Amino acid sequence: MKTTDRSTDRPTDRSTGRTTDRSTGAAAGDTVLRDAAPAAVRWCPSGAPDRPESVVLGVRSGADGRVGYLAEPLPAAAATGAIPDGIPATRVLRFASHCVSECANRAGSRCGLIDRMAALPVPEAASTTVPRCHLRTDCKWWHQAGVEACRRCPAVVTTTQAEDALGALVADPATTREQLAEWIAAEAG
Repeated sequence: MKTTDRSTDRPTDRSTGRTTDRSTGAAAGDTVLRDAAPAAVRWCPSGAPDRPESVVLGVRSGADGRVGYLAEPLPAAAATGAIPDGIPATRVLRFASHCVSECANRAGSRCGLIDRMAALPVPEAASTTVPRCHLRTDCKWWHQAGVEACRRCPAVVTTTQAEDALGALVADPATTREQLAEWIAAEAG
C-alpha cells in the first residue's frame, strides 16, 4: 500500500518502509529507493582496509581488474595478512568500511566518487546485469544512485595504475563531471 511520507512528501510503500526519490541524477526512468528513516551507518564499497569494521567485498581479477564479489563478507584483518609484502591489499582486493564524513570523496552528504562514476558510460557487460552483493542494503552508493551505482561498482578500483589515465581522473576528488565528459569526448574523437 502506498502512502505519503509527510517528512519528505514522497510516496512511501508501507510494506517496505521505503520512499521513492528521482532526484539523485540516476538515468531517466530509474527509480532509486531510500529508507524512510536514515540508517545508522552507511557502508562505502570502496572503503579502507585498515578500519576496524572493514570487510573484503570482492577480489579484483581478470585482465580488466573487475571485481568478483564474495558471497559472504570476510573480515579485512583475516585477508590482508595473506597478501605478499610490497603489494598493496587494495591492488587485489576491494574493501568496504563505514562511510565517514572526513572522506576526501565526500561532497556534503553525497559521495563524489559515485557521482563521478555515474558520469561514465555503463560498461557493456554491466548494461543488463547487476552483481550480487551482500552490502547493497546498507551501501552508500546504492542509496545515492541505485542500480546505476551497482552497474559501475565492479569497475571501481582503489589503487589505480599509472597507465590508467581515466581511472586516475575518476579517483581524483577534484575532477568534475564536465572534465570527465571532455576526457571521454577527446578519447572518442
